[in-house]
Parts: sequence; C-alpha cells; structure tokens
Amino acid sequence: MIVIFLLIILLIVGVILFGMFYILKQVRHYSFVQAMINKNKYTAWGMLVLLLVLIGIGLWLDHVNTLIVLLHLVLIWMIVDGIRLLINKYSRHKVQAFVSGLVALGLTVSYLSYGYYQAHHVVTTHYSLSTSKVIDKNLRIVQISDSHIGATFHAEGFKKHMQTIQSLHPDLIVVTGDYVDDDTTRKDMLASTKALGQIKSTYGTYFVYGNHDKGYMNYRNFSAQDLEASLKENNIHILNDESVQIAKHITVVGRQDAQTASNRKSAQALMQSIDSKQYVIMLDHEPTDYINEANSHPDLVLSGHTHGGQMFPIGITGELSGANDMTYGIKTIKDTTFIVNSGISDWAIKFKTGGAKAEIGVIDIKK
Repeated sequence: MIVIFLLIILLIVGVILFGMFYILKQVRHYSFVQAMINKNKYTAWGMLVLLLVLIGIGLWLDHVNTLIVLLHLVLIWMIVDGIRLLINKYSRHKVQAFVSGLVALGLTVSYLSYGYYQAHHVVTTHYSLSTSKVIDKNLRIVQISDSHIGATFHAEGFKKHMQTIQSLHPDLIVVTGDYVDDDTTRKDMLASTKALGQIKSTYGTYFVYGNHDKGYMNYRNFSAQDLEASLKENNIHILNDESVQIAKHITVVGRQDAQTASNRKSAQALMQSIDSKQYVIMLDHEPTDYINEANSHPDLVLSGHTHGGQMFPIGITGELSGANDMTYGIKTIKDTTFIVNSGISDWAIKFKTGGAKAEIGVIDIKK
C-alpha cells in the first residue's frame, strides 16, 4: 500500500511538472508574450509564479480534479498543436501558435463540461428480461451502485434520488457497493441510510459492500461498524457471502467484495445449497468473476464498481488488463445474464466521459 501511495505521489508530481513545462513552453512562442519578455526579462518568471499560484489554488481546493483538468488541457493542446504543425508544413496558409492554445482551451472546457453534466445528471436505464422459471409475478428490480455519498451529491441529493426510485414502484431494491466513501460524513451517511430505508418495496432492500464502504485510511468520522448498525436499523439487509429466499421462487445472493475480503466464498459454494428451480439474483460489487459465476448458474448477476469506465480510456484499459470482465451494460454467458451499472455518482472525479453516465438501473423480469 505504501509503495502504491508513493507511486501515485510521483505520478501527480510528474503530471504537474510536465503540464507547467508544456504550457509555459507553448505560451513563450506567442509573439506578444515574446515581446513582453524582451521588454522585461522578469516577465517569464512572473508567468511561472502565476501558473504555480493558479495550480496551487486548484490543488488546495480539489487536487484530483485539478490534475484531471491539467492533464486534459495538456493532452488536447499537444494534439491540436500537432495538427497545426502539419497544416503549416503542407499548406501555404500558416496558423499562428496562439490559435492552438485557444482551440485547446475551448475543446477542454467543452469536453469536461459535457463530462461534468454526465456525472451529475442521473438518468434511469431500463432492461427487460424474461425467464422460463416459475416466479409468482413479474419482478421489478431497482439497482443503485457507487453512490460514494458526498462526491456529486450529499444527503439531500441522495434523498431526491430515493424519491425517483420510489416513483418507479420497485419490487426489490439492491445496492451493489461503494455506497459511502472515505470523504462521506457521518451526518450524510445517517441521513442517506434513513432515506434508503424509507423506500417501500415488495421484498425490501439488499446491500453488498464495495471496496470503499469500510474505509481505507480510517479518517472519516464514522466506522464500518457505525455504517453496518445504521443499515440494520433502517431494515436494509446486508449480505456477506449469504443468500436469502425473498419469495417462494426467488433468492438473492450477496458476495463479499473481491478486493477487501480475504475469505470470500466462491460462487459455486454460495450456489450449491440453492434449489435450481429458484430464480437467483447474485450481487457482486466488482465484475471480475464472470466465468466462475456463469459456471455456478445464477440467473442474473448485478455489479457496479467500474463507473461505466468513468473517463476515456479507463474502461478500455480495465478490460484489456483483465481488471474487469465488463465495463458497462449487459451480456449473457451460458444461462446467466450479467449487468454492470455505471453508478449513480462518482468517486473523487467529477467527470464522466467516453459514454459513461450516472444512472439508476431498472431491471424488469417477466415470467
């Protein structure tokens, strides 16, 4: 953990230094800036100090998103300036250097504004499935995942989303992890859990832990035990490698988180005592065990964790590296349907790009 932390710090410092160097290098080429430097040799130092101050203020207010903005600005600027150089090489019409900066700034603002909207505007995504198994009636599941309370909304925002969920008339509500985060306050956690517990549904609300729920650095003002107690007080059922039959022909299975549980049971072990005639809904925060889960034959597996890829190209690299079996959407393996929800909120990053969105999932199971 210490090694990873140090590598992250080095990466952050590297991004800041490279970003500053590139921006200053580009701006120095502008004719009006060059004229200012020739007139006053301290202008370049003044520009450096101003850039340092601006970045410093951004890091102090929000270090993660300042780095996101800086990284996007520099990458887009490099691409735009590369295009400018090609135009100047192969065309008689010369494009001035400052045009690259203006275009890059405009594209960065537009792209990240879109990403900010996608992260903060919650939509409802519907899936319709059918089963040949005998169930008493059609089943409507509402899934929320990765709320990371305090990231894009606090308790009041969470309550509004719970009102939306209530209006969907759910039969079953499932929370597939990362409900809270390290930056969530006790006040927000308690108020949000109360709102979650007040939703009326046919079969109740079921919860599995994500990798953030129990906390990493132990600096938030409530413990994992406080969260567990609040969930139970509000009649939210926690499933830790457990199954519960919620209706005559429907069973919900909840798995421990793959990252944080050292003694997690296999999918096969969890399924072996369940009647094969049951319609089985498996909750697993991380979409990382698809082959084993498909071989154990639940009917539906619901996950989150990936945030729909969060930002391009994170989703692609997650699947290519094998970290995730799927980033977002729906697929069927053997007789099991897998759905990955992109999350109702975010982690520390305030943007969703590359097609990612903030969502509440609605899954209708028709007999």
